[in-house]
Amino acid sequence: MAMSSKQKVYQGVLQEIRQYIDQQHLMPGDKLPSERELADTLQAGRSSVREALRAMELLGLIETKRGEGTFLSTYRPYQTVELLSSFILKEARTREDLYLAKKILEKEAAKLAFSRMNVQDLDKLEQLLHDPVMGPNDRHVAFFKYLFTKSENLLLARVWQLMEEFSHTINKLYYSKVFYIELVELYSTKNYELIEPLFESLAVQDDDNQFE
Repeated sequence: MAMSSKQKVYQGVLQEIRQYIDQQHLMPGDKLPSERELADTLQAGRSSVREALRAMELLGLIETKRGEGTFLSTYRPYQTVELLSSFILKEARTREDLYLAKKILEKEAAKLAFSRMNVQDLDKLEQLLHDPVMGPNDRHVAFFKYLFTKSENLLLARVWQLMEEFSHTINKLYYSKVFYIELVELYSTKNYELIEPLFESLAVQDDDNQFE
């Protein structure tokens, strides 16, 4: 379906507001110009500016305070993800696909990180595994966030982060603790070829034990 001219104008204004924020080096807590001032600055209709600001507020990017104005918010990804997941993740099949896709990304990150692992990295992973404060899901997120950092693939890390946030809205997802220990052991003993079989044989666990 082709976008209407109104939709194209609205999206253009949204892009211009984002560029304005970047150019002015605005940070969370900073105040945005008024609707009228933005319309004048961007040479756009006030109705288009109003719609763009409403969309940004819905996504949690800005906050309107009565009598004070509109301010940039600290972005809270869960707020947006929870909104979208209520529409996207209703079917069980979709949820299973999400888990599988997430596991595939984690496997690739584990492979990419393999050649970049040093003694300090192994010590860090060991500390995460034995941190008494972390629960199973927090440990899983911290463990793989570290591996994605070591993979040095920013796009892969961002896609995984989004999937992790979607998973958070359904059930907390993690693997058996033995899996993490064995993966660290493979890094330590330089057994790259066993990473794939390890991921294929693992049992996935979540709070409802649906995938054990």
